[in-house]
Amino acid sequence: MFVHPDEDPRTDDTFVGERAALAGYLRDMRLTLEMKCAGLDAEQMARRSVEPSNLSLLGLVRHLAEMEHTWFRRVMAGEDVPRLYRTEEDPNADFNGAVPDPETVAEAWENWRTQVAFAERFVEKAPDLGVTGTNGDERIELRVVMVHVMAEYARHNGHADFLRERIDGRVGQ
Repeated sequence: MFVHPDEDPRTDDTFVGERAALAGYLRDMRLTLEMKCAGLDAEQMARRSVEPSNLSLLGLVRHLAEMEHTWFRRVMAGEDVPRLYRTEEDPNADFNGAVPDPETVAEAWENWRTQVAFAERFVEKAPDLGVTGTNGDERIELRVVMVHVMAEYARHNGHADFLRERIDGRVGQ
């Protein structure tokens, strides 16, 4: 176990209302990612799963920062900002650029935390969860984006379980 259940920072599922439930479960998914990466150095964070995959915990942090950035800044807030990692030349730069360098790891966490903070503020300030953003030519509600983002974390936190176990044998909640 990564933490004793009494010290687990995640909630106990006692949410009241749609906004609290969506925001709470999303917060827990984000905390789970942090827990899966806790205590690892740059080499461990960047360690690839198995050849030829480019999957690593650091790549997941970068990918999820990019995903938060896209859904909350670009789609929901309508900000015309450049992507964090992805380029036309390298659409997998979030994973390909996950190198075992302490500065790269620190930058990834800083980007991720910045995007999470923006998303949390956006959700908190939204008058309701029916607020829409634009995804291509389609309008999409905030509630749908939040569920989509949770699904993305759920999938990648599963990957993080296996990556962490491969690195040091640790398994957790």
